[in-house]
Amino acid sequence: MKLSADLQAFEARIGHRFARPDLLVQALTHGSMSSPTRGDNQRLEFLGDRVLGLVMAQALLDLDAEASEGLLAPRFNALVRKETCADVARQIDLGAVLKLGRSETLSGGRRKQALLGDAIEALIAAVYIDGGFDAARELILRLWGARVRNVEQDARDPKTALQEWVQARGQKPPDYVEIARSGPDHAPVFTIAARLEDGHEAQASAGSKRQAEQAAAAALLAQLEMTS
Repeated sequence: MKLSADLQAFEARIGHRFARPDLLVQALTHGSMSSPTRGDNQRLEFLGDRVLGLVMAQALLDLDAEASEGLLAPRFNALVRKETCADVARQIDLGAVLKLGRSETLSGGRRKQALLGDAIEALIAAVYIDGGFDAARELILRLWGARVRNVEQDARDPKTALQEWVQARGQKPPDYVEIARSGPDHAPVFTIAARLEDGHEAQASAGSKRQAEQAAAAALLAQLEMTS
C-alpha cells in the first residue's frame, strides 16, 4: 500500500515510517468514515490509551525516584488527559490528515478535542503494532517533550487549586455560572463566571464549558493571589 503525499509528510512530522502503512490509515480513520471494508480507529484508540499510560507511568517514576503515589497520580493524569492528547495532536497538525465523514467534517471535526485526543492514542497504538514498544515509547516521549519534565506545574488543574485556596480560608467552594454562549453549533464559545460568596468573580471564554471553567478558575485564583 502506497501512502498519499500528505500522509508521507505526516510520517515525516512524527518521525516514524510505517512498515505497514495500513495501520496509519486506520489510526486516522474516524468512525464516521468506517464501512464493512474499511475499519476505523476505535480499537486502536483503546490500545493506544494503555500504551500511553504505561510509558507515562514509567517516565514519571524515572524522573522522580522519591515521589509518592499521591504526587505521581495528578502528574500522570495531567499528561494523559484528553486535553493534553489533543494539544499534542494539534502540534503535529493531525487534524489535517484525519479521515472524516462529510457531516463530521462540516461540524468542525478536525478541531474537536475528543476526536484529536482519540486519534493521537490510535496513532500511538499503530506505531506500537508496527514497530514495537520501543518505537511507541520514543514517539510518545518525543511528542510530549517538555510536558513530561514540567508536569508538576500542570498537575493540579485550576479548579482544584482554587477550591483548595478558598477552603483553606473557610469559604464555600466557588460557583461556575454560564454567562453566555456564542458561535455556530459546530464551534460554540462558552463564557463562564467563577464566583465566590464574598463577591470575587472572574470570567473566561473557551470552546467547551470545562475549558471555560478552568480558565475562569485560573483567572480568579490569580486575582485572589495578587490581592491576598
